[in-house]
Amino acid sequence: MSATVTRRPRRLRTGYLLLSLVGALIGLAFLLPLWWTLVNSLRPGSDTFAFLNPLSWQTFFTLSPNLDNYVTLLSGDLGRAIGNSLFISVVTVVAGLLICAMAAFGLSAIPFRGRGAIFGIVILSFLIPFDAIAIPLADMFRDWNLQNTFIGLILPGIGNGMAIFLIRTFFLAIPTELVEAARLDGLGWWGVFRRIYLPLSRPALIGAGLTLFLFQWQAYMWPLLMGTDQNHIVGPVALSNLQGQFNVDYGVMFAASVILTLIPLLIIMICQRYFIQSVSTSGLK
Repeated sequence: MSATVTRRPRRLRTGYLLLSLVGALIGLAFLLPLWWTLVNSLRPGSDTFAFLNPLSWQTFFTLSPNLDNYVTLLSGDLGRAIGNSLFISVVTVVAGLLICAMAAFGLSAIPFRGRGAIFGIVILSFLIPFDAIAIPLADMFRDWNLQNTFIGLILPGIGNGMAIFLIRTFFLAIPTELVEAARLDGLGWWGVFRRIYLPLSRPALIGAGLTLFLFQWQAYMWPLLMGTDQNHIVGPVALSNLQGQFNVDYGVMFAASVILTLIPLLIIMICQRYFIQSVSTSGLK
């Protein structure tokens, strides 16, 4: 009996070590391309492919790193494009959270006829790929003279069905007794929204804000249609244009790729706990 009990912990320990090893190898396989991109952003563009054949330690490490590619990037058009992406994403988060939170509050706390049908339309809105409606929507925006304007680039990202869904689901978990007590004390719906729902919904708001930010940060087709001049071009489009030129400075291109990846990665790492909490709350009701 004791021998059997002893074998089981050993088998469990061995299985745990094997799973950990497999997980580490998979993580390394994902990390190596990112690390290679980072290293090549710290060396001259002419040395990008110098150490690929044969592979050596110099392929993934450099003894003389420098920030020349980042200086060139930030002083050129590509740096301005990344700044445009950051500005558009931040404004979308601020304005989008306000609009999505008010919509979620109306669909969760205020009783009115047709609320379920409206919420069904909200669900349908984020099930339809945005690229499927981008071209006709762009024609409408051109008729409204919104092409090559930041308003035209920001507007489609403000009303996000997924963000409304996350916030509404969190709002539904707030006890109705709090609302009834506040209403009896003479507090209006705006006061209930501002003083009760918003303070209690920080994880949901952060999760929804992360959704809004990533939607705009990684957008490509819509900025390609609406931001065609140099003053309104965004990072992904500028990076794609750089790849299509005959003389490509791979060092600058990799530096841009690192920045475009690093900014959302840092935000995700900071907000990961709140995002997971907001998503897990969607299963409460």
